[in-house]
Amino acid sequence: MKTWLQRNYLHLLILFLFLAISLIYLSPVLQDKVLYQGDVIEAQAMSKEIMEVKAETGKGPLWTNSMFGGMPAFQIWVQYPSNVSSYVVNFFKTVFPNPVDTVFLYLAGAYLLFSVLGLRPWLAAGAAIAFAFSSFNFILIQAGHANQAFAIAFFAPILAGIILTLRGKHLLGASLTALFLAVEIRANHIQMTYYLFIAILILIGFELYHAIQSKTTQSFFKSISYLAAAAIVAIGVNAGTLWTTYEYGKESIRGKANLSKANQPIQDGLDKEYAYYWSQGVGEMITFLIPDAYGGSTSTQLPVKGSEVVKTLIKNGQPEDRAEDFVKQLPSYWGEKSTTSGPWYIGAIVCFLGVFGLFMLNDRMKWWVLSASFLFMFLSFGKHFPLISDLFFDYVPLYNKFRSVEFTLIIPCLLIPILGFLAVKKATEGEEELQKTQKNLLKSIYIVAGFLVLFLLIPTLFFSFSSSAHPQLIQKLNEITGSPAFANEIGNALIKDRISVARADAFRSLAFVLIAAGLIWLILKKKISQQIGFMVLTLIILIDVWGIDKRYLNDRSFIDADLMASHFDPRSVDKLIKTDKSLDYRVFDLSRGNPLGDATPSIFHKSIAGRHSARLQRYQEMLDRQFNKTINEPILDMLNTKYLIVPDTARGISEKAIQRPTASGNAWFVPQVNFVKNAEEEMDAISNFDPKKDAFIHQDFQPQVDQQKPGFDPQSEIKLISYHPDNLVYRYQTDKAAMAIFAEIWYSKGWKAYVDQQEIPYFRANYILRAAVLPAGKHELVFKFEPKSYYWGERISLLSSILLVGSLITALVLNIIRPKPLA
Repeated sequence: MKTWLQRNYLHLLILFLFLAISLIYLSPVLQDKVLYQGDVIEAQAMSKEIMEVKAETGKGPLWTNSMFGGMPAFQIWVQYPSNVSSYVVNFFKTVFPNPVDTVFLYLAGAYLLFSVLGLRPWLAAGAAIAFAFSSFNFILIQAGHANQAFAIAFFAPILAGIILTLRGKHLLGASLTALFLAVEIRANHIQMTYYLFIAILILIGFELYHAIQSKTTQSFFKSISYLAAAAIVAIGVNAGTLWTTYEYGKESIRGKANLSKANQPIQDGLDKEYAYYWSQGVGEMITFLIPDAYGGSTSTQLPVKGSEVVKTLIKNGQPEDRAEDFVKQLPSYWGEKSTTSGPWYIGAIVCFLGVFGLFMLNDRMKWWVLSASFLFMFLSFGKHFPLISDLFFDYVPLYNKFRSVEFTLIIPCLLIPILGFLAVKKATEGEEELQKTQKNLLKSIYIVAGFLVLFLLIPTLFFSFSSSAHPQLIQKLNEITGSPAFANEIGNALIKDRISVARADAFRSLAFVLIAAGLIWLILKKKISQQIGFMVLTLIILIDVWGIDKRYLNDRSFIDADLMASHFDPRSVDKLIKTDKSLDYRVFDLSRGNPLGDATPSIFHKSIAGRHSARLQRYQEMLDRQFNKTINEPILDMLNTKYLIVPDTARGISEKAIQRPTASGNAWFVPQVNFVKNAEEEMDAISNFDPKKDAFIHQDFQPQVDQQKPGFDPQSEIKLISYHPDNLVYRYQTDKAAMAIFAEIWYSKGWKAYVDQQEIPYFRANYILRAAVLPAGKHELVFKFEPKSYYWGERISLLSSILLVGSLITALVLNIIRPKPLA
């Protein structure tokens, strides 16, 4: 034990410092404050019913009726007790307060990768900080994209396991790869995992080429076989997650559409315009080096002190305080995105080291980093450079399932530090002739510092600092001032203010580049020791990225826990509706800003609206067609929408509840069954109809209906007698076999219907609802949600988890007994 501590004390010290850094940066969590994350509040709203059922029964349901009339819980919150990675995630979530766990994992995972790459501890620590504190990682946390951030935290350790395997530590590397990949998949952000997978494929390609060139293909394929086994185990561990996601994905807005749009062919995958909505502007890549070159975020305020706009307004007779208030309302960000939470800053020092790596390195790692980084940069441009993006969107499997293509930039954010810090490693270990290393360092200084100096001197040589929306802004200013000349003068002053902001950050970046270059020069000249030099380099990197991250995630981002909890306090109107103790009914809240894109009502009610990036395709199509311009009352009726919440400012109150007496109830028998030929006819039919009298059913289900020969008994009745999100019990009575319509969302991948415990067929009606022909008599009907994908997935997960834990323990024991150096 003593020997082990002696060998690893520095690693443990650095991990302790990482924890300290995480806690210091996020110190408000130690003061009973919580991070205000809009998306987290939405996520808690989505999962409210699930958590209430879990608290009551000890098990979360697999279906929830709290949003969009009902949807599987797979993409919101589901328990996977057989999945060992669930316990890894729960460990970090339990031990560390949110979001300290994520930041610590960013750091620890990256440190493992750079240690595997052979960097000395303090240099590896600096590299880990460079990746962990790249601005996007913290902007994600601030926005509340918790799963996405958690998935990114495991990018580096997965690469570490792969590299260990490729370098000859087969069992240990493969076991670690399987573990980290399993947790990565469990984070349930397939988009991030998909991008990492493409980067890994490119790495494997370069490794194969190297193996062929060096005639070591036998060793290479042995490593690949271990990695393939690791991938299979990791996938098996997450069988429940992946199987249900795959099954559900085909029915979601990311799957094939049922209706065409604007006479276009039916699309399989996301609409391209929707997928490309957040595309990185080509010029905005400069924010890798100069963070606020494009003005920061869409909520960033221009500085008031020294503002040219303020001076212009005062010169034209405006009071100083009014001028200062006005400039705060002007857009600082001038890029092509409609909204952005901040720039993709990876650090001036990292950019400089990346250029240094271009000169210092000439191995397969360099070419992997460059090829993968440039590919993902081009993909991030989306609609601004569709040549490559369209190729991937149209022809590469699964690529069209994901939106926000700028997220591809997370791969360069990880890879560029690899290039830069491997260059420092090579330079300081004397692998290259000193004179040549110094020349390479000078070339890097000339390129990066030279560009920054030129930017400082002539910023308009590169950018206009005027967005495509600038003419509209001038027009609006013209309307306010009544003077075109004054409006243009304010517009020109705004551009000068943006230039001033960009220059300030360019000067800042130049300072950090020169400090880092000087420090490396001192190390090369042996004026200071490498350990001291690396410690100082780590410190200045931290100062650099810390300062930018604090612009977007800072103490103001935290609020008191009690205040956060107040978001879940019901309004008077919510309390009033909750006095209705009916088993199951729905609410449509029109009192909020975006009634069809807000999950907040689900905190209190079963909502017909909501917010989710993978909602059911059929339901979204119904919303698009039936709620586009006006509210379709028959749709509200068939969804059993019993209450509307509407603004009521006329009476001096914020909102009021309107009870809808026409709501159809939980289930009803219909006298008239109508068959339609296709989805278009089915959608048109429900535009104006009486759901109590008519049901519209696709002709694909006609044989099932005709076989059971439904009639209609005017005295028949059906009633919901027991409600559980994934277990609904009805009691009914009818003298004839009859068609029953249920105010429940159609999803065929798991729902089963039973009459007196005997399974019966059911089908789709009215485009989105369930229907069944019920046999005559007095019976009990049960709808149960029993997806095979979940239950069989759990069995596979248990076996794979046992295999993963066993192989990891074996690998660690063998590594301790017979340590094997990297090949």
